[in-house]
Amino acid sequence: MARGILCLGLVLLGALQAPAQDSLISPIPAPHLISIPLQRDFQEDQFQGKWYVVGIAGNSINATRRARFKMYTTTYELNDDHSYNVTSTMIRNDTCDHWIRTFVPNDQPGQFTLGDIESHVGVQNYTVRVMMTNYNQFAMMFFKKVHDNYEFFKISLYGRTKELSADMKDYFARFAKSLGLTDDHIIFPVPIDECIDDK
Repeated sequence: MARGILCLGLVLLGALQAPAQDSLISPIPAPHLISIPLQRDFQEDQFQGKWYVVGIAGNSINATRRARFKMYTTTYELNDDHSYNVTSTMIRNDTCDHWIRTFVPNDQPGQFTLGDIESHVGVQNYTVRVMMTNYNQFAMMFFKKVHDNYEFFKISLYGRTKELSADMKDYFARFAKSLGLTDDHIIFPVPIDECIDDK
């Protein structure tokens, strides 16, 4: 009991020091890719462009992250070699931050790995999968990362606009829970204008 209270306290305080790191690792295992849908006949050119992150769920989300999470955008720019330059734009520490990386296509259309993975310290493996999309309204994405021998996963609900239907959000939440996640691991960020809509 005392140990459980201590771990909860560390999470709520956002303590990320190395000695406490093991206490913060989620016990929810990452699913095998075979259990994750893959968009059939993926159209890489139609998928590119700006997406709002309307929902996010994952085994590393906790009370601290939920409290400070704001909507952000992810933009996919298709390259000649069929990879994407991927830019996420978000508010971080009251400033507008841009996180840029490259997704390199796998042998399965709609599945990608992280380009130049050696430059991402601690990342041993990174897989991105487009689960489903209709290209002009929504997309559901799956991300799986192995970092310092720990497996993390998340699913994201993308929208071409900041709002999606209640049915779509409900489907997203139900799928997240089918992977062992709970309401505490699911976020539907409040839409914002600052930074993510700046020209």
